[in-house]
Amino acid sequence: MRFPKDLQWGAATASYQIEGAVSADGRSESIWDRFSRTPGKVQNGDTGDTACDHYHRYAEDVQAMADLGIKAYRFSLAWPRIVPDGKGKPNPKGLDFYLRLLDELQTKGIEPVPTLYHWDLPQSLEDNGGWVNRDTAKYFQDYAAYVFDELKDRVAMWITHNEPWCAAFLGYGFGVHAPGKQDFQQAIAAAHHLLVSHGLAVKAFEDLGSPGRIGITLNLTPQYPASDSSEDRAAVKRGDGFTNRWFLDPVFKGTYPDDIYELWEAAGVAPPVQEDDMAIISRPTDFLGVNYYTRAIVGHGKLPLLEMDTKPPVYPVTKMDWEIYPDGLYRLLMRLHEDYGPIPLYVTENGACFDDTMVQGRVPDQGRTQYLQSHFDAALRAIEQGVPLKGYYVWSLLDNFEWAFGYDRRFGIIHVDFATQKRTWKDSARWYQSFLAGQS
Repeated sequence: MRFPKDLQWGAATASYQIEGAVSADGRSESIWDRFSRTPGKVQNGDTGDTACDHYHRYAEDVQAMADLGIKAYRFSLAWPRIVPDGKGKPNPKGLDFYLRLLDELQTKGIEPVPTLYHWDLPQSLEDNGGWVNRDTAKYFQDYAAYVFDELKDRVAMWITHNEPWCAAFLGYGFGVHAPGKQDFQQAIAAAHHLLVSHGLAVKAFEDLGSPGRIGITLNLTPQYPASDSSEDRAAVKRGDGFTNRWFLDPVFKGTYPDDIYELWEAAGVAPPVQEDDMAIISRPTDFLGVNYYTRAIVGHGKLPLLEMDTKPPVYPVTKMDWEIYPDGLYRLLMRLHEDYGPIPLYVTENGACFDDTMVQGRVPDQGRTQYLQSHFDAALRAIEQGVPLKGYYVWSLLDNFEWAFGYDRRFGIIHVDFATQKRTWKDSARWYQSFLAGQS
């Protein structure tokens, strides 16, 4: 596989999943601190209190990135570190950690790609309604403006949000992520305010005259019909509207998809759109980040409002029970380019969870290597068809705190012994290193 020379290869992580040090240097409680300490919410009662201890071991981890040969590191900033109350006075000690991290990346020639929000909302804001409260969008804009101003000479590429679908619907609708609410009307309001906050952050970026580029990362899942029946095809359209178009259309077309909006409106749960909101949400951005893991096979079913169900996979699955379907990435990239382009695209997350076993100091994870290789191939096919794919970041650099699954699910190409914090390269990391050397 020979990719364009300017394609930016990297790896990705997120603050709560790897940093630990949850009370260090003025960091406040986040919704994931509260959620993970609530009995029954996270597998085995795991928390992110220590995670990978990246807060203290970042230099070691950056050295591993350099040894791998990656050119970019996508990570997220912890809002509770930088503005502990969520609003008001910033915490310089919290920002200092990221300044140290940026210094280390710079010495290794690795471009930083920070995400402003990867789900760790300050708990104090959640106590006042969280993303259901429109004020949170304004506080996010203030937080973003502070960070942009402080780091404008250090960062050339910014991501506002990671997977707002998950933050809204898993957090406020289905209750399986923090803050653990189960209210679909709240979830739709949260989704809208997350999108508004994205637009406000882009405005802050423009107002400050910040150099560089800014975009958003969406989790996008191609929907395939379980059969050729008209009922299943209609369910696929609704599934696509709920999962993909509900976020793509506002960002790139300045409107919610009519079919899903009318569905929500008829059910009395339409988003609380105010005047100028859609213009704010659709402010021009420089790129789209794409998180892809699997496809969904959808048919007519019983899910409330949407009248759809996800059907069993056809092909082998990862430990997450996600079907391994690299062609879905190819078709997704083609669809994005045709329907929402032209805009530069980045695969900001792609990776796989398997049962990893240490064998005489080695982790032979052939399944992960094959997964990455097949998805790289799918991305190359899209590039050859004219898709402007500019970067590809493997999820994840390290095994980490995998949200409601705790430490039971491993996505890393580097194994972490959470008792000792010893890092061990898996075979997939060595394969990635060799692959990258071949691209240089």
